[in-house]
Amino acid sequence: MKTFLKIIFLLAFSCSAQAANTILIFGDSLSAGYGIARDDSWANLLQQKLKKSHPQFELVNASISGETTSGGLRRIGKALQEHHPAVVILELGANDGLRGGSVTETGKNLQQIIQRIQKTNAKVLLLGIQLPPNYGLDYTKQFRALYPKLAKNYQVALLPFMLQGIPPEQFQADNLHPNAAAQPLIMHNVLQSLLPLLR
Repeated sequence: MKTFLKIIFLLAFSCSAQAANTILIFGDSLSAGYGIARDDSWANLLQQKLKKSHPQFELVNASISGETTSGGLRRIGKALQEHHPAVVILELGANDGLRGGSVTETGKNLQQIIQRIQKTNAKVLLLGIQLPPNYGLDYTKQFRALYPKLAKNYQVALLPFMLQGIPPEQFQADNLHPNAAAQPLIMHNVLQSLLPLLR
């Protein structure tokens, strides 16, 4: 009986230890690798990088192309329950903005997602998004300011703009999604903000 209980304890400890080292990417097409090979995506490049520098961490990509903040809010609970991450890289809001959605509503959804993550004691890295200028100065300004405001209010790590430094020629034909050539730079941008959370 003692041996059986010991085995159960060791298995439980092993599972909890593994879960405690999980990094969850929770985003949309920008993180799902839309229009490029999966191996070329920044998420996969980050995984390969971490295997060398931080082998104790396992990366899980739960991003879905076309996802909105409302969709993310509906599925964050299940994702947290399934993966028990230590860190969540949260990248949502682009599709809300491209559809001209309410910035206030987008902010509320992201706020609730962050709160649910923080209830599990997981750390959050929020990836900021910016909209094309053709959406109007006022709207794009409000949208851009949303991410720093959330990061400040909830004391979470922030990458102000995940696509910072990507030249126009490294976007796909839709001028919205980065191509394969841009993925290493995105990975570098994310990694620099992620590393402090892995200490």
